[in-house]
Amino acid sequence: MKAMILCAGYGSRLGKLTEALPKPLLRAGGHALVDYILANLRAHGFGEVMINVHHQADKIREALAPWEDRGMVIFFSEEDTLLGTAGAVKKVADFFSREEAFLVHYGDIVTDVDLTKMLQFHRNRGALVTLLVHSRNKSNSALMFDEQFCVREFVERPPETFWDNVSQAWVNSGVMLFSPEVLGSIPDGIPSDWPRDIFPELIRRRAVYAYCLDGYRIAVDSVERLQQLEADMHAKRFTGGAALQDRDA
Repeated sequence: MKAMILCAGYGSRLGKLTEALPKPLLRAGGHALVDYILANLRAHGFGEVMINVHHQADKIREALAPWEDRGMVIFFSEEDTLLGTAGAVKKVADFFSREEAFLVHYGDIVTDVDLTKMLQFHRNRGALVTLLVHSRNKSNSALMFDEQFCVREFVERPPETFWDNVSQAWVNSGVMLFSPEVLGSIPDGIPSDWPRDIFPELIRRRAVYAYCLDGYRIAVDSVERLQQLEADMHAKRFTGGAALQDRDA
């Protein structure tokens, strides 16, 4: 199984913290954020991982070198210009299998989602895209799906008035499964993003499905969120670090 972790961003909302380190290398509970992602991928059979890099790329390469001895094969895609969440995947299209689904994981998302169950859901639905979603009032995005979990609408940057008429809001969690056919939908050589440029047409084709989160998930996109992750680990609301113990790593 193959996956890609998106790690090329600047993480500017974290201020001085990301002047010294790229966001995926910020630490909580004694480990880097990307280590928790890799541990969960490994636990569910993802043995080859592509990581796109741009901001402080050398630090990411150096920090992840030990994973070569932990049962993971890691490749890097350096972007001279940021290509966006979909453009980054298109750049390395040849990395992915033409027969198997692959996973794309935002580099600031820490979760213990059962990726094996999510993959089975994706296959059972015959989906081109399966989005991990979680319930949250107010966010940068919102989506609606039907009784079969087929996504019917995806709204980026909804206005405040949007939330007045939504009884239960579901939002994209930053973990996505794709069937290889989707690669043909991404334009070559130009920046593009999944929600803005790719999902609208796939949603019209009824090819995008929502997999509801049953577990822990946090987007570490601010100093407050990093502190929250630390607190959640201390309270054992997130125990993903168990997979990173020396005897297992």
